[in-house]
Amino acid sequence: MSDRFFPRDEYFMRLALREAERAPAHDDVPIGCVIVHRGEVIGAGRNERELRQDPTAHAEILALREAARKLRSWRLLETVLYVTLEPCAMCAGAIVLARVPRVVYGAPDPKAGACGSVLDVTGERRLNHRPEVAGGLLADECGELLRAFFRARR
Repeated sequence: MSDRFFPRDEYFMRLALREAERAPAHDDVPIGCVIVHRGEVIGAGRNERELRQDPTAHAEILALREAARKLRSWRLLETVLYVTLEPCAMCAGAIVLARVPRVVYGAPDPKAGACGSVLDVTGERRLNHRPEVAGGLLADECGELLRAFFRARR
């Protein structure tokens, strides 16, 4: 994992934050994701587990599905995935299987993060693909969105 970011990374993370801000409208945890291919957003998603009553309806999974449809390929080569919270094991596994070359996340997840916090699925040497991972971009903003959501629920 690195904390190396590029000039456009903040722009795309802010788009992911916008997706996250829409999730509480249907009582979902505010996590958002966008997938970019050659500078264009080709997939976007926000948590919709409550809305769909689907345990797999994480922001990353929904964005991966949309991106695959747009590219007409399950191989999401030449893409960057931006997500407001460090991916869980399910999402990290899907990212690896989709061959996403680069992942940028906002806040770390010390309870379920699978890009180095709890597990390191994306860095597992025995798997056939290891994306570059950069964490901590706009971490304070991403984390505060989550903290505010849970504060309001208590």
